[in-house]
Amino acid sequence: MGKTYQRVLLKLSGEALMGTMSYGIDGTVVQTIAQEIADVVRSGVQIAIVVGGGNIFRGIKGAAAGMDRATADYIGMIATVMNAMTLQDALEQMGVPTRVQTAIAMQEVAEPYIRRRAIRHLEKNRVVIFGAGSGNPFFTTDTTAALRAAEINADVVFKATQVDGVYDCDPKLNPDAKRYQSLTYSHVLAHDLKVMDSTAIALCKDNNIPIMVFDLSRRGNIHRAVVGESIGTIVGDSCEVR
Repeated sequence: MGKTYQRVLLKLSGEALMGTMSYGIDGTVVQTIAQEIADVVRSGVQIAIVVGGGNIFRGIKGAAAGMDRATADYIGMIATVMNAMTLQDALEQMGVPTRVQTAIAMQEVAEPYIRRRAIRHLEKNRVVIFGAGSGNPFFTTDTTAALRAAEINADVVFKATQVDGVYDCDPKLNPDAKRYQSLTYSHVLAHDLKVMDSTAIALCKDNNIPIMVFDLSRRGNIHRAVVGESIGTIVGDSCEVR
């Protein structure tokens, strides 16, 4: 058993919300994720969330199809707000007070991102969901997660994914792929391991924020991560490569 984290930044991909669907939002999956988050919040842990938009629109794919990259990225940011509002609704139906803050002003549906206000919400045990990425094109929601984690003084970034950690190569293509238990930031960057994009890794390294990568689909994993159980892969300066 490792340390228990008190304030965490949970990074969810948009794809995590669509379950087995090829597009959109699976309400049952959203309810399941919300229930896990609610259970952790009720234990006294402060949770902020950054959610992606790939289940609705991914900017880089739009650019690849011929769109202007900045325009495509802004559309992707708006998709993340749709996911954030969906998750907010699910959490509030479970009695968990939740605020959505967006990096692009949408005052009718969400608060603008204000760092001090976000921290105050967390101190009052409200879940804060950051939508619209960083508000800037050419930056991923992984980078946003690292940025917001640094801004709110989070203890850790949880990267909840569809695999159970970080591998030396794609486990779907190579059955002999090795899963790491722990890694240093430098090893991740030097070997271009697909944890988060390099800008996000560098931000976490510069601010000494550990990253934990684990399988979201296994029930209870968010709680296990919070209490420091050895699940998935942990990335940090004090970690060994193993």
